[in-house]
Amino acid sequence: MRFLKSIFVIALFSTNLRAEPPKALDITVYRDANCSCCGKWLEHLKANNFNVKDIVTNDVQTIKQNHGVSDKLASCHTALVGDYVIEGHVPANDIMKLLKSKPKVIGLAVPGMVNGTPGMEMGEHKNAYEVVSFDKDQKTAVFSSYEASK
Repeated sequence: MRFLKSIFVIALFSTNLRAEPPKALDITVYRDANCSCCGKWLEHLKANNFNVKDIVTNDVQTIKQNHGVSDKLASCHTALVGDYVIEGHVPANDIMKLLKSKPKVIGLAVPGMVNGTPGMEMGEHKNAYEVVSFDKDQKTAVFSSYEASK
């Protein structure tokens, strides 16, 4: 009888300790219909548990201006997640890190279109790049760095 009680207790705790899968995070992406790399970045986000709302627009520049993205930080698409702006091919793990740490910034950016960033993969070669945070005064700081590979 004691053995059965032990099994029951273990079974009870085992079912209560099962971790539920993490909830997908909502992200809204504004992009131009003619940019093929944006679709690849969206796939990267989806593969990393983001629920992507894809908005195709002919005026991504206005979105950038309305959310404090300078020309110096600009890339081909702009996304909104939580209280932050994500500009360009920012890796999903950096977005998650941003959402967990909640720094007092507007968002993150990978300026330009760097070979090897998510969505910009072209073979095995990847260029070195930095993900930068930026604030309302356009002050930037390195958030993450990625090394080049051959």
